[in-house]
Amino acid sequence: MTRTASLETSSRAPARLAALSVGQVVSWGILYYAIIVAAPEIASETGWPIVAITAAFSGGLIASAICGVLVGRLLDERGPRHVMTIGSAIGASGFVIVALAPDLIVFTAGWVVCGIGQSAVLYQAAFTVITRRYGERRRTPLTILTLAGGLASTVFAPVVAGLLSVLEWRVAFLVLAGVLAVVTIPLHWFSLERSWAHLPAAHHTETMHSVAGVIRSRRFWLLEITMIVLTVSLLSATLAGVPLFMEKGLSFELAALGLGLIGAGQVVGRLLFLIRPRTGRPWLPVMLVGLLAGASLGALAFVPGPAWLLIAIGIAAGAVRGAYTLVQASAVADRWGTRNYGAINGAFAAPITIAAALTPAIGPAVAVGVGSYAAMAAIMAGVVLVAAATARLT
Repeated sequence: MTRTASLETSSRAPARLAALSVGQVVSWGILYYAIIVAAPEIASETGWPIVAITAAFSGGLIASAICGVLVGRLLDERGPRHVMTIGSAIGASGFVIVALAPDLIVFTAGWVVCGIGQSAVLYQAAFTVITRRYGERRRTPLTILTLAGGLASTVFAPVVAGLLSVLEWRVAFLVLAGVLAVVTIPLHWFSLERSWAHLPAAHHTETMHSVAGVIRSRRFWLLEITMIVLTVSLLSATLAGVPLFMEKGLSFELAALGLGLIGAGQVVGRLLFLIRPRTGRPWLPVMLVGLLAGASLGALAFVPGPAWLLIAIGIAAGAVRGAYTLVQASAVADRWGTRNYGAINGAFAAPITIAAALTPAIGPAVAVGVGSYAAMAAIMAGVVLVAAATARLT
């Protein structure tokens, strides 16, 4: 790459990052959060069980995880422009199928198509773009990207609710499918690299790691298991914030506010990620997140009140969750470099994404089994502390 081309790429980097971030807001808002807001309305209008509706959505997330392995390889080999543009088109098409579905079978098939699109446009694909584009300078862009993604629910939850107040849900979903296509297809086509430029000379000194060699390694699987435990523990406990807070005496309205502030806490955690030391062992961030997760979940389990203190603890747990997103995004590159990042990270993220898709059911199931949501949070705190102890091995 010539010096002129390098300068051109550098000058375009802020605009490209802004475009990718806007794409994340719209893609997350429509392909993920819209169904969470609309599920009760869909159940009311169709008579379909809400459990079946959410199960169809979870099926799409599992499809996304599986397809993410191939998408990661394609991003490495062919660059992001075609992959993410086609992903946007597939996601919009799947959303149209969902909107027009005459029964639950077609509805589920639509979500599987959406899942294929999700694999090419949501965080894992965007993390690959950021990591390949910025290399060792990826921390700030990753933080900006996830901060934008965190705004998706803030922007689209009221938008979806507003559409549902004036339109039948199928029409509202067709409108959203149009927004997804009109906004993200041109954004991805015009702002993303057609192919990856040659890395600067400094990057050629990186140890080459084959995809197969990394995936077969003991270190990879120890890291995989540790991150799955962190994902299940953090999400299961924090997503159950409403029943957990109500169990401790908060009203439904106050508990719902507490859950919303858990989400807001993620922004704080992502900003704090910026100030962590740039050097040091790659396992240290994993261990630190595990210890903080254990402390915050343990506090949620054992602190009886008052309400303001419980909500403050929830915000702290949300901050840990926010930092964890960035620790996960950096885990592969921190250990095996940026070469083959897409392929390795695709394989790494797939089991984590599947586990995350199951967490809305895991928390309530454990709570029923042990008798309370507080006991469930205590168990999750204990489990995550074990993961923190094993982080040194990753």
